[in-house]
Amino acid sequence: MNNLSTVLKSEKTVIVDVRTPAEFMGGHVAGSINVPLNEVPQRLSEFKKMDNIVLCCASGGRSGQATMYLKQQGIECSNGGSWLVVNNLKNN
Repeated sequence: MNNLSTVLKSEKTVIVDVRTPAEFMGGHVAGSINVPLNEVPQRLSEFKKMDNIVLCCASGGRSGQATMYLKQQGIECSNGGSWLVVNNLKNN
């Protein structure tokens, strides 16, 4: 994938926040969807339908795990790191 900030500005990009629902409710990137890390394996069929996936969480640790897992399943995606960084890149 190309530059993360360019990817985030594309309307086709899907931002997936892998934090818990409670963390997600406390603040998230506008338009992002919440798929908690522990649900990622059960929701592979959803990921297979998405394009330009950027994963985020609180610090980048959980989104890194999800990115590694999805890539092992043949799903192209990027680790955006902290949702705050992703939010900043998307909106600036």
